Amino acid sequence: MRNIGIEVKPPEGTCNDERCPFHGTLSIRGQILSGKVLKVYGKTAVIERELIKYVPKYERYMRKRSRLHAHNPECIRAKPGDTVRIAECRPISKTKSFVIIEVIK
Repeated sequence: MRNIGIEVKPPEGTCNDERCPFHGTLSIRGQILSGKVLKVYGKTAVIERELIKYVPKYERYMRKRSRLHAHNPECIRAKPGDTVRIAECRPISKTKSFVIIEVIK
C-alpha cells in the first residue's frame, strides 16, 4: 500500500484498480474537500457539498449546493448517505477530477 502524503485512515480492503491512490498509480494534488454521497453508479459517486455564504445586503446567510463527480475505488466502496473526504487528482474522465480517499461516517 502506498503513502499518499495525507493523514487519512488507509482502507482495509485491497483492490486491483489502477486509479486507486492507495493501490494504484493515481497521485493526489490540490484541494481536499468533504461532502455527502448522493448516488453511486459503477465506479463513480456523486458528492454534494453544502456551502453557507453571508449576504451583506440582506444581512442573512444563503445556502448553496454543489455537486461533484468522484472516482469510488473498490477498496473504499462508499455508499449513498456516507460522508466522505475527496481529493483532487488528474482528470480521470470528462467530469471526474476527484477521488474518494476516506469514508468519515
